[in-house]
Amino acid sequence: MDSTQSLIERSIPFLTEIKNRTAGEELEVWLNENRGPGTEVWDDLARIIRGGVADGWAANIEVDGPNYRRGRIAEPSERLSYFSITAVYMNSVPVYRGQYHQHPYGELNMVVPLDPDALLGGPRGWQGAGWTAPDPGSHHYPEVKGGAVIALFYLPAGRISYDITPPDQQ
Repeated sequence: MDSTQSLIERSIPFLTEIKNRTAGEELEVWLNENRGPGTEVWDDLARIIRGGVADGWAANIEVDGPNYRRGRIAEPSERLSYFSITAVYMNSVPVYRGQYHQHPYGELNMVVPLDPDALLGGPRGWQGAGWTAPDPGSHHYPEVKGGAVIALFYLPAGRISYDITPPDQQ
């Protein structure tokens, strides 16, 4: 089984477990307390996605040069409880902003720092190793500081929208 398939197979029981929960602060707290770093699922997924970025099959499409890349790993399907799987790689020591976007149905985002001080910024602030779960309808610029981060994210129905005007451009 190749690494892409390993990630998909490892994601299935996790997605089956959370498929009927709604992204938001309550789920984010639960994920960090019950499926965060040091748990079998988080550690397995982190190991696989780190290898995927290193081997070039994950976060392999440049968005804004080599330090901001993303790639869809799996489309929504019945096996994945109708979630898609995408990986993003962002690397910057000063704060760097990615593409403004909206989560029509929310997002489950596993944050895997590659550098000890690396943090990912989202709707609820900065996050090191662990999870964010932006609410349905939330929108933001993803930001990174302190080094390289992988964001492994699961989108209900694969929905993400880049067709939204940031507040600072309205």
